[in-house]
Amino acid sequence: MESQVIQAAGAVLWRRLSDELVQVALIHRPRYDDWSFPKGKVEIGESEISCAFREVLEETGFESIFGPELCKVEYFVGETKKTVRYWSAQAIGEAKGVMDLEEVDLLIWVTTSDAYDKLSREGDKEVLKNFEKFGIDTTPLILLRHGKAIAREEWEGDDGDRPLAQLGQIQSMRMLAKYLPFGITEIHTSDAVRCYETVAPMARSLSLDMIYWTELSEYAYEKDKKAAINVVNDIIESEAHAIVCGHNPVIPGIVAKFIGKKNFKELDHGLMPGEAFILHHRDGEVIAIDWMPAPEA
Repeated sequence: MESQVIQAAGAVLWRRLSDELVQVALIHRPRYDDWSFPKGKVEIGESEISCAFREVLEETGFESIFGPELCKVEYFVGETKKTVRYWSAQAIGEAKGVMDLEEVDLLIWVTTSDAYDKLSREGDKEVLKNFEKFGIDTTPLILLRHGKAIAREEWEGDDGDRPLAQLGQIQSMRMLAKYLPFGITEIHTSDAVRCYETVAPMARSLSLDMIYWTELSEYAYEKDKKAAINVVNDIIESEAHAIVCGHNPVIPGIVAKFIGKKNFKELDHGLMPGEAFILHHRDGEVIAIDWMPAPEA
């Protein structure tokens, strides 16, 4: 029997006051009398990134836009193992939420150098090192494989018209919670039915029009790989916070183009239906790549 593991998530919340001055937020927890980053336990049915996004708002009052995943910290609470995953998160505007003063009674903004002196846990200092390593001002590009579709052998029509299976429909309805933290401003999709059905619920919820691309379809990619890569390159250059929904043969080829075949081979897996690679880029250069699991059914 596996021992119980407490899963938690949080973020390094940052803001820019000028070109030279960047600050991070530290919270004081009266229960522990310590200084740390906002974080909390993952609730039942909640993904870790959704937990981190929620905890930032609840413990700081600030809305945020997430960047790269920074690291995972593990330690023991008594005899129980606890894992905490951290992301980078940019504070947006002024605080709008109300902090729970029983959980957090103080919030301060400090430079990263001052944060090292203030943080109570050594593990949090490692998180801060990773935050500095990745840097700020990255833009996310989410390369999403469509949700689970009806099997090819069970579909008699044109493959481009093959729709989502019931599981894929459930996945599509649960996508928004995973990608809301990235501040999505554009949704691009292959013109295949299974692709645009995957992102349609997100588009409706965010009041965004879907942008359709024949170039991102499996058939078009087989004929002209460069056209699909050019589409994605233009999205990167636009610096939009974008989702691109496509197919398994297409997405790995695009990722390999932008991070290099050697680096792509070092990734442990391809994409199953509903999974995604997230490219975090700055000035046209991919700074980090994260993998996002499919929503749980």
